[in-house]
Amino acid sequence: MRTGKATTLSTYTALRHAAGRVASAAVELVFPARCLGCNREGAFLCSACEETLPVLKPPYCLVCSQPGRLTLKLCRTCRADPLQIEGIRAPYRMEGAVRKAIHALKYQGVRAVAPTLGQLLVPFLAQEGLEADALVPVPLHRKRERQRGYNQSLLLAQAVGRATGLAVEPRALTRVTSVPSQVSLRAEERRANVAGAFRAEPESVAGRRILVIDDVCTTGATLEACAMALKEAGAASVWGVALARET
Repeated sequence: MRTGKATTLSTYTALRHAAGRVASAAVELVFPARCLGCNREGAFLCSACEETLPVLKPPYCLVCSQPGRLTLKLCRTCRADPLQIEGIRAPYRMEGAVRKAIHALKYQGVRAVAPTLGQLLVPFLAQEGLEADALVPVPLHRKRERQRGYNQSLLLAQAVGRATGLAVEPRALTRVTSVPSQVSLRAEERRANVAGAFRAEPESVAGRRILVIDDVCTTGATLEACAMALKEAGAASVWGVALARET
């Protein structure tokens, strides 16, 4: 029988889906967490692998965090079409163990990795000085959330909320349209694809400083669409925070 990280994760995933939410803790006792970087047993991310995570370093756009050559500290897209969001920040590049961990959370049903990933955002928020009154996860369309069984961005926001004491507002933002995959789209096409896709509740956000939490930022189109809805509902400011940035 073949063993190793891929087999362990696939076995965990299959049993996790079969057991359902009620029995997930029992599954994790039978198949304890293994580091998604080195396969060491004990945690989804061991201390050695955490120290080598791919940190997103300057130069990057001061608005959308896109790394690369800049003019006036902004990328070409943000110079040509300024965003309404105050800014987007991410501690890591979407590579290596971070990519494996996010894929495990997002596509393989490994919900238990969310607290580990959420904790990575806590010191980053303090380092960036991003103050807020509430955390708002990027919502999934109800059809997609039913298929997945959970919203990974909400799990990350809840982990951050527990550590910081910030209120998590899962109902402040709703995805009102389901959009096709954006994988192959350019930045401007992604913005058009998600325009009007979200609706915010004024009673939850009016006058408040909002941090929108997501797992991955590719072009910033989704976080920008969220910011537009939140500002239309009266939010005082909106920053987007993702665990990882596609580069």
